This record gives sequence, C-alpha cells and structure tokens, in this order.
Amino acid sequence: MIEQKSKVKKETFLQGILVLIFSQVLIKILGLVQTLYLTNRKGFGDSGNAIYMGSYQIYALLLSISSIGIPNAISKLVSERVAIGDNEGAHKVFKVAILTFGIIGMIGTLLLFIGAGFISKYWLEIPESTITLMILSPGVFFVAISSVFRGYFAGRQQMKATANAQSFEQFWKTLLTIIFVEIAVILTSRNTMYMAAAATAATSTAIVFSFLYLYRFYISERKYIQIKNENGVKSENKTIKSIVKTILWISIPISLTAILSTLNKLVDSMTVVKMLKPILGEETAKIKYGILSAKVDILTSLPLAFNVAFATALVPAISAANAKNDTDTINKRISFSLLLSLIIGLPCTAGMFLYSNEILLLLFPNASAGETLLAISAFTIIFTILAQTINGILQGFGKVRVPVIALGIGVVVKIIANIVLMPIAGIYENGAAIGSVLCHLISLIIVYGVLKRTTKLNFSLTRLAIKPTIATIIMSGISYGTYFILKPFISIRIVTIITILIAVIVFIISLLFLRVFSKEEIEMLPKGEKVYKALKKMHFCN
Repeated sequence: MIEQKSKVKKETFLQGILVLIFSQVLIKILGLVQTLYLTNRKGFGDSGNAIYMGSYQIYALLLSISSIGIPNAISKLVSERVAIGDNEGAHKVFKVAILTFGIIGMIGTLLLFIGAGFISKYWLEIPESTITLMILSPGVFFVAISSVFRGYFAGRQQMKATANAQSFEQFWKTLLTIIFVEIAVILTSRNTMYMAAAATAATSTAIVFSFLYLYRFYISERKYIQIKNENGVKSENKTIKSIVKTILWISIPISLTAILSTLNKLVDSMTVVKMLKPILGEETAKIKYGILSAKVDILTSLPLAFNVAFATALVPAISAANAKNDTDTINKRISFSLLLSLIIGLPCTAGMFLYSNEILLLLFPNASAGETLLAISAFTIIFTILAQTINGILQGFGKVRVPVIALGIGVVVKIIANIVLMPIAGIYENGAAIGSVLCHLISLIIVYGVLKRTTKLNFSLTRLAIKPTIATIIMSGISYGTYFILKPFISIRIVTIITILIAVIVFIISLLFLRVFSKEEIEMLPKGEKVYKALKKMHFCN
C-alpha cells in the first residue's frame, strides 16, 4: 500500500535541528521567566527555590529512569527499521514501548508519592518539600508515556511533534506557575512552603497537558503514517519479549547517563545544605543551595537549549545512516554538529564568566547574590555541550554505555570534590561548582577519546576549534573594552544589555571573517544558496 500524499513529511537533518533549537530556546526563555518571577517574588526568593528545586531534583531522578532514555532508544530502533523499509517493525516497537514504559512510569509515580516524607526529611533535610514531591509524582507516569510518542516521531524524523509538545508544556508551566503561586499568596499570606507547592502543581498540570497534546497529534496523524512494508521488505519476526529486551538494553544505559547527569545536581541537593548547615546555619545554607540550584543552574543550562537539538537529532540520523553504511553522511553530520557545538559553547562560557555579576544584577535585582558561583559554573557550559553532542553520536553508533561510564566517573569526582572542598573556609558552596566543572571535563575527555577511536575521522583542528576560539577572544576583548568605556556614563543594567548585544554581533562578524563555515554547510541553511551568494559578494566565503 503506497503512502498517501503525506501531511507527515520527513524533515532533513538540519530542518529537524532548527525546529528543535527554536523549541528549546523558547522553552528556556519561558523557564527563565518562571525563575525570574519566583526568585523575585516576595515570600519565595532563594528559600522558596531551595524547597522547589530540592523536590524537583528528586523528581528529575525518577523522571530520568522512566523517560530520558526512552525517546533516544525508541528513535534509534524506529529509524533503523524505517531506513530499510520495515515500517511494520517500527510500529510494533512503538506499541510494545507504550505498554512497557506505562508500567515503569506508574511504578515511579507510586514510589515518589509513598516515599515523599522519607525523602524530604532524610535525603534533602528540607521537610517542607514533602507536599511538593507528592504533587510532582503523577508527572513521572505521564512523561514516560509522552516520551514513547516523542521517540516514535523522532525515529521517523518528525521533530515537530516533540518540539511543539515541549513548548506547549513549558508555556503552560510558566503561565500556571504565576497563576497558582499568586493564588497561594492570597490564600496563605505568602507562606513559602505553599507557594512552592503551588509552583509544583503548575508543573504537574502542564505535563498532563503535554501528554494530551501528543496523544491528540498521534490520533490525528495516524492515518497518514505509513505502517505497511513496501517492495517485498520482510518485517523482523520478533516476539514482544525480545522487543522489550532490546528497548531496555538500549534505553537503560541512555537513562543511566541522564540519571547520572541528574545525580550530579542531586549530589548538591544532598550535600550543600547538610555540609554548610553546621558552619553557616540552616537558613543561610538553604539560601546558598537555592542560589546554586535555581539561578546558577538555570543560567548555565540556557545555552544547552541550542545544543540539545544536535544530541536529539543525531541519534536517529546516525542510526539510519549507519544502517545503510552511509559513511559520507555520518562524517559530515558529526563534523558539522561538533563545529556548531563549539560555536554555541565558547562565547556563552566566556560571557557568563566575564559578566557573572552584571547578569545576576540584570535578571535578579531583588536577589542578585551568586557572582562567584556563576563565574565558576560557566565552565561547565562548554564541557557539557561538547559531551552532549558526542554522546548523541556515540548512541547513534550503538555505543550507549560509554556515556554512562564517562559520566559515572565524573560524578564520583564531583562527590569527592564536594566533600573535600565545601568545608574549607572561603570556598564553601563554590566547592560544589568546582566539582561540577571537574565532573563534566572528565566526562568530555573520556567520550571524545572513544569518538576518535570509533569514527577514525581526521577533524580539522583549525576549523573546529582554533577559529571559534579566536572569534571568542576577539568578542571578549571588544565587549569588555566597551563595558569599561560605557560603565561610568550609563546604568549597569543598560550597559550590560548593550555589551551583550555588541558581543553577539562581534562574534558573528569574527566567524565570517575567519571563514569558519564551508559552502555546503551554508547551503544547508534555509535560503542557504542566497545566503552563500551574499556572503561571497562580501568576501566572507571562498
């Protein structure tokens, strides 16, 4: 049966990335709005963030088990089946995964709900977080099911479904947070615990809305998705048991990578308050953790919004190309993705390091503490971004255990760093930031070494690393000089905005002068041929 003229068209690799980038940027902007509102809201602030984020890290740990590995595992299996024309096999993977992860998600929900009191009292040492954990618990089930839908469409190179669902979820999460917290303010006279509970209620509600969107999308598009094989292709005659084993074999290591990434944050939630409380007092310790877990983590994770698209799109893209032994396509996508990851990570790292105080003053005028924490944590950006992209490449090749081992070693180093550094006078909470930097640096070194041995690619060090680094140095010098010239005459907040805009412009111009992108890469962009001709006229391209 020949597929109908499809509303569901395959996207190109770059189209899928652009869709995800736009979605992730929107999500991060909305998330930042939410954080700005909560942190600056009287009665919430850093203390409220400690309750909210402490609970969220526990929730995120169970969420990783039930969902993070699922989309990549499903997308890998589906893309491999679709690439060779086995549409029936691809759809069978989807149906089996729905049942499997529905059960796993329900178990996660029950564990979190039942164990909320114990976790809040003995793990977090923040008893006020009990109610927030209970409210968050249903989200584990709904995210697990939603993740199967997302993985299925990603495997068919339909990133739009995932992008729209995630954007939809974050929109409602931000809007409902403001509404619910304001209601809590009125009803409880600004009780911080109930304000945090209201914020988590908004999160759970938004997760359900996202699930309903994905389910409706699937129902409306189902008749257009080709699920029958063509040209005499035989479907793999796999039993349900064997499919479940295959999915788990792939998803568990990927989930473990996500769990370890979450555990990196969970280490802070379980050590910062506990270790600083005897030294600084309970309230100050909670505030220090609130600064680290909310403001610093939110800001350093913003650049990942651009890069997460590569990690997501690379898994099915490389899996499909590898299934067809298309080495040329694999090489081009790896090189292009690494280049863009450096172009995203380097300037963001430099910017947050140089302007940590100014950024906090700009965004959090009512609670701007955390300058040193942000400056140190800025270095996690470049290491995390590169490791994230390489992990997607390795998972596409089926080397799903390498990222687990690499990040596991990094987390061990993080735990040791927290324990050793935080009690030292003058270091305190900054020891947690140093530990995170070491964790991601070690993880990157390991996965990059495996990538080099796996692909045997001869990367152009000049194009991939040296030129973006030169552009970052030029950007930093010019923007920093501009900042000091304007600082005596204009308010700090306005100078910061101007400086950031100048930094972006200078970085882009520097990349063009250095001719970082090839003709083929420019032509992959929307209206790429016209863009290339215009740049060539200005002598920015060969």
